[in-house]
Amino acid sequence: MAAKNAKTQSVLPENQNKMAVSMLYKALASGGDTYRVAGLLATDLEWWFHGPQNCQHMMRVLTNESARAVFKFEPRSISAIDDQVIVEGWEGAQAYWVHVWTLRDGLITQFREYFNTWLTMTELIGHESPTLWQSQPQDLVNRSLPGLVLAI
Repeated sequence: MAAKNAKTQSVLPENQNKMAVSMLYKALASGGDTYRVAGLLATDLEWWFHGPQNCQHMMRVLTNESARAVFKFEPRSISAIDDQVIVEGWEGAQAYWVHVWTLRDGLITQFREYFNTWLTMTELIGHESPTLWQSQPQDLVNRSLPGLVLAI
């Protein structure tokens, strides 16, 4: 029975979405496998950014405006909620980021990049507890980060 549940868990859309986003970060870490990255992104990718304009690091990497070595995207946590994958990471004491990827049929259709912001995700309808996900920047816990609530 446990093996059957494990197999069912592995094919859930949330797990497939997490795998696709993990593949994206691995492709970027290995020097930017452009074919693999392009195969994961919709051609009409919707892009949102929250933070200082000079910190749009992922956009610059994906559009080849900057070299991969300028900023390292090493995820500290990857979570999935329905069709969204939330990735959290930080670089030293200065750079904390959260990426929210939306996938449809295995293809990334929307990307939201939050930089140096404490993020809380809530669902407005259908949940007993409104908080679905909240930032956990352990290395930055004593630092003041502006809060942002993302309703899904």
